[in-house]
Amino acid sequence: MTTALLVLEDGRIFRGRGYGKQGSTLGELVFATGMTGYQETLTDPSYAGQIVVQTAPHIGNTGVNKRDEESDKIWVAGYVVRDPSRVVSNFRAESSLDEELDKYEIVGISGIDTRALTRHLRSAGSMRAGIFSGAAAAASDSQLLEMVRAAKHMKGLSLSDQVTTEQAFEEQPTAASIGKVAIVDLGIKRSTIEHMLSRGLTVKVFPAKVTAAEITAYQPDAVFYSNGPGDPEAATGQVAVLREILDQKIPFFGICFGNQLLGRALGFDTYKLPFGHRGINQPVLDRTTGKVEVTAHNHGFAVRTEGLDDITSPNGYGKVKVSHISLNDDCVEGLECQDIPAFSVQYHPEAAAGPHDSSYLFDRLVDLVATNKKAK
Repeated sequence: MTTALLVLEDGRIFRGRGYGKQGSTLGELVFATGMTGYQETLTDPSYAGQIVVQTAPHIGNTGVNKRDEESDKIWVAGYVVRDPSRVVSNFRAESSLDEELDKYEIVGISGIDTRALTRHLRSAGSMRAGIFSGAAAAASDSQLLEMVRAAKHMKGLSLSDQVTTEQAFEEQPTAASIGKVAIVDLGIKRSTIEHMLSRGLTVKVFPAKVTAAEITAYQPDAVFYSNGPGDPEAATGQVAVLREILDQKIPFFGICFGNQLLGRALGFDTYKLPFGHRGINQPVLDRTTGKVEVTAHNHGFAVRTEGLDDITSPNGYGKVKVSHISLNDDCVEGLECQDIPAFSVQYHPEAAAGPHDSSYLFDRLVDLVATNKKAK
């Protein structure tokens, strides 16, 4: 069995067994709390640049299959699990998880106490780390720690260009067409597109560096900003484009990274959370209905506002309301503009691995499109 080391930038080291490809990798160490949905996590572009710790102890028992992929590859920088399944036990499986990790050259580690690691991150916060296995693990602990501390911080990092589509493409709905949505791909998941197509929305997916002129030339009934990795403060280009869209009062919907960019376009600050929210079991309060939604998350940054209601946009877009809040730490989980047709949520309503509490938000997008078409 190959020896592997997980080295944290604060000097803590976990020793285990190699999992996936042998070698070395660096990234921001984060934990995901979902009991299921590991394939959605691995193929979610939002996890680019991150070493993901699965808090569920047993991973890989259902294998992997093409249908459950959220993109065309695994995006995580590294993978940490306690007990990888020795067999695959699902009729839908097309290969095993360890074979998939090796295929996409993902360096991982298994056999460590992921509970102790998660508790450490809960106290110390997400941090830079490295996984070293095989020959890469032969260096001294001090040498490995030096490599980790030389790695880039997530704060200030722009990653959208690494995960976006290279060329724009259009897809037709699976129901009768009711309107067009221009999607800015900042790291979009396949299930997001499928939710729109199933509701009669024609979509055109644009690269992250699309201009406002290119978007408006498509004459969309709404614009959508997707989830994605990186620091929203570094996404100045996308924020500038969004402000042009808001100025024209084209309906807007954003999720995750898109929520943070709406916040910045409105004139609010964003900040880095200590350890973020990741997993498919995060409780969020819808302040309009009073209902609690169990939601899927992956974010390490959040929007900062002064208060929850009757907030004035510093950039002149009128009144804004915080529509949703996290019940774990009260951070902003949704924004709703009162004077322009724009709203967003911090979590992932597409949630392919579940839960499905928040899929109504796509119906709300449909309502926005219908309203916009009537106004023309």
